[in-house]
Amino acid sequence: TGRYTAPGLFAGTYLVIALKDVDSTRLGDPELFNGLRSLATETRIGDGCFIMTHAHIAHDCVLGNGVIMANNVMIGGHVQIGDSAWIGGGAAVHQNSRIGRNAMLGGMAGLEGDLIPFGSALGNRAYLGGLNLVGLKRRGFSRETIHDVRNAYRLLFAEEGTFQERLDDVAETFATCPEAMEIVEFIRGGGNRSLCMPHREP
Repeated sequence: TGRYTAPGLFAGTYLVIALKDVDSTRLGDPELFNGLRSLATETRIGDGCFIMTHAHIAHDCVLGNGVIMANNVMIGGHVQIGDSAWIGGGAAVHQNSRIGRNAMLGGMAGLEGDLIPFGSALGNRAYLGGLNLVGLKRRGFSRETIHDVRNAYRLLFAEEGTFQERLDDVAETFATCPEAMEIVEFIRGGGNRSLCMPHREP
């Protein structure tokens, strides 16, 4: 059984809030953290997160540091969310999905797959709308890094060749850019869900 840790905050069985600095993470009132469905892993929440009111984080999830989650967000089981990701109000994330570091999921969006690091997704059935450029600038990424990530994104999601060919081209062309390679490794690392892709006109 779970236990109440604050007014309106219910922490389910096997929830681990992995904080080095307890004061750095803010939890709105009332979020509901579900208990674990299997004993294999834990739901973990990193440092410096801001989880607003009525957010739902299901079993076996892992949230990195500095994640911002607005009101009424719903996170399915076994979801992984990278550092400094931003989840807009009312958004829903399908179980087993991954959201990369510094990515942004727009409000009311329904994410059914994996969102690349630094990506920005929106829509009822979320599609990749581009890069989270505002987030990159606010996080202090250099102009050179942003320039390289933008060019890597354009190459990766161009219409020429196969996706695997373009992924290999990005890995070769931007091998010295850690952020571009982070996107490559995220994709190569795979997962149980398909990749959130740009919307293509029919």
